[in-house]
Order: sequence, then structure tokens, then C-alpha cells
Amino acid sequence: MDVSREEFYDRENIAFAPMGFCFPGQDKKGGDLPPRKECAPAWRNQVFDAMPELDLVILVGGYAQKWHLEKRAYPTLTETVTHWRDYIDCAPALLPIPHPSWRNNGWLKKQDWFESQTVPWMQARIRTILEG
Repeated sequence: MDVSREEFYDRENIAFAPMGFCFPGQDKKGGDLPPRKECAPAWRNQVFDAMPELDLVILVGGYAQKWHLEKRAYPTLTETVTHWRDYIDCAPALLPIPHPSWRNNGWLKKQDWFESQTVPWMQARIRTILEG
């Protein structure tokens, strides 16, 4: 995101909304289990309705992408993230990205365009929003 620690934790400018407000547990390999299916329908729309001034929603991972993009999401995370430009001309802009996890290092190496195109766009957009 290329923001300072103060900017990152300034709740007037940046908000985090997980798919579930409960920790779903871990799988046998130590990774997080998927969000529980009942969580997002119970609260997600209410949270976003309470924030009408959103300029950018970063959709971190496949679950967030499928929830927000619905039928506009491609069958795979890679396809959805590859077509990120399809979602940025709306209000708020929707930016699908992979989950920042050590498990995705291989994905990032194979998708070198993500670091050279998507990340700079995201950083510039965030800077523009913060400098308002």
C-alpha cells in the first residue's frame, strides 16, 4: 500500500472488514480455514452501508472477490486479479488482489505483471485518496 504506519492505522481513512468477524480455525497445515458461510450475509452489507464515502475497496483473496464481484468474478482468483482493470471504474473502485501470504509467493513470481502494474496503480490511488 505504501503508506506510513500512522496512515495505515488511521481509522478515519482506512478500514478493514474481514469476511467473517470470527476466526474459523486452522487446517492441518496451519492455514486459516475458509470464512464461515453465515458470517458475511449476517453483517457485511450493514458495515459497507455505514461507509458510503468509500473510494476504494481492496478485495483481498477469493472469498472477498466472489462476495463483492458476484457474477462479475472470473472462475479463478488468477483470472479475476488479471482483469483488475474491469473493476476500477466504478464507485467505489474495486481492486481484486491475492491474499498477502507466504503461500502466494509462487503465484506472485509467476504473475510478474501484478508487482509492475497492479501494485503501483493501487499505491498511487491510495495516495490520491489520502491526500484528497
